Amino acid sequence: MTMPSYRLPPLLPHLLLLLPLAATAQVTIESPKGGWRNSAGAREQYTQGVNYPANRVNLQPGQSETAQIRGRIAGAHKGKPATLVVNGVAMPLEVQEDGTFGRPYGFGSGANSVEVRAPDGTARARSQFVDAYAGKTQARLRVVLSWDSPGTDIDLHVVTPDGGHAWYGSRVLRDGGALDVDVTTGYGPEIFSSATPPKGNYHVYVNYYGSGEERQALTVAQVAIITNENTPREKQQVFRVPLRAPGELTLVKSFVFP
Repeated sequence: MTMPSYRLPPLLPHLLLLLPLAATAQVTIESPKGGWRNSAGAREQYTQGVNYPANRVNLQPGQSETAQIRGRIAGAHKGKPATLVVNGVAMPLEVQEDGTFGRPYGFGSGANSVEVRAPDGTARARSQFVDAYAGKTQARLRVVLSWDSPGTDIDLHVVTPDGGHAWYGSRVLRDGGALDVDVTTGYGPEIFSSATPPKGNYHVYVNYYGSGEERQALTVAQVAIITNENTPREKQQVFRVPLRAPGELTLVKSFVFP
């Protein structure tokens, strides 16, 4: 018995080959590069100038490659954040219209890892490196705020044992602790870091400052508190806080350092 044969239209096989490629994003991490490096003498800046309206998260001119997370996602879904994972802490990452992303980040010495995942989860890239500069200032306390909605402004507030209060209006404290950037357009992250945190009680708050045209009934903030990063005593705690209305101020965590 002879089975009937079927022929596909001439262009259909080519279209079938192209479909998976068109649907899959491609993630490239340009900085940090993997391997070994030494950041001695690098010009690293983590804070923006205080102004209103605040700057979007971006890289300042002259920023050293050793203090950047930068790259591109080709074929990224428009209007959705990617996912950035730094040393095990996941957070949303804003992607520009041309697929690029970039933000300052204060990496410590020793082993570090960065992973970027496409908004739809179809692709990811990872970079692992070791900074061999033993004299580099380490963040013994880091607080990372991110949230899950665009067009919203969530602010991080950290109150220290010596009466310091780090927030968007006063980002740098007397003891050297500092808040890096004030993100007013959604997602974050905003990061507070301190190399010499005073011992005692800390209080971490988030404030739902406001929202633009893209109002949502609920915004979920994520706060990660990392102590003694890149050491055998490192500890991470992650909290998720629902925020329902602009003006809401929430105490996320009170803790004692060390």
